Amino acid sequence: MRLQDKIAIITGGARGIGQAISELFAKEGATVIILDLLPQGQKVSDGINANGGKAEFHSVSVTDKKAIEGLFSTIHKRYGKIDILINNAGITRDRTLEKMSEEEWDAVIDVNLKGVFLCTQAVIPYMKASKYGRIVSAASNVGLRGNFGQTNYAATKAGVIAMSKTWTVEFGKYGITANAIAPGFTMTDMVDKIPEEHFAAIKASIPLKTVAEPIDIAYGYLYLASDEARFVSGICLTIDGGTSR
Repeated sequence: MRLQDKIAIITGGARGIGQAISELFAKEGATVIILDLLPQGQKVSDGINANGGKAEFHSVSVTDKKAIEGLFSTIHKRYGKIDILINNAGITRDRTLEKMSEEEWDAVIDVNLKGVFLCTQAVIPYMKASKYGRIVSAASNVGLRGNFGQTNYAATKAGVIAMSKTWTVEFGKYGITANAIAPGFTMTDMVDKIPEEHFAAIKASIPLKTVAEPIDIAYGYLYLASDEARFVSGICLTIDGGTSR
């Protein structure tokens, strides 16, 4: 198994891509710690344990610095290490620039950008101490090319890519890699609100003529979190069916 005996924290692990990552990592031998505000995170954790994996769920916001620091300390004391951090938690508050409120801007920045900053800052001391770490953060192909009505979201995802490249330089000497993944349209709750005719046009615009399932993205996370990618750092792996070619 590719993640045997690894301790992996996965934010936003209760549904969608985060759930797929949690379940796949557990199948590959990792002990999975799911962080989410959604109560179904407990169901995901219970399902993993029922199927012979190892998982636990914690209801916590990635924007709560004290809660994150306290939880990471508890996890480290319990397991003696933290090997992997998957910064997956994210939200959207879509609106054109002229109509976007300051509250909508702040909400997306707080979760998608500040949350990644706080979780990574909290985990770094433990990874440095063990001279090992895999940090993989959720970007988006929107962070590479922009998208109508997503000024706030695109800004956070471009920021995640830049932060990952910076952490590569800062922490590489400690055996820590930092990478980002840029998914395209994926069948999650985030795309459920798209009108059917618009969705059909999106699907037609993808060279592979299909939309990703969460597991398609999860396999990218698995690679970058595994020792197979020990010499891969500072990249943004785009998984969007060729849209950002």
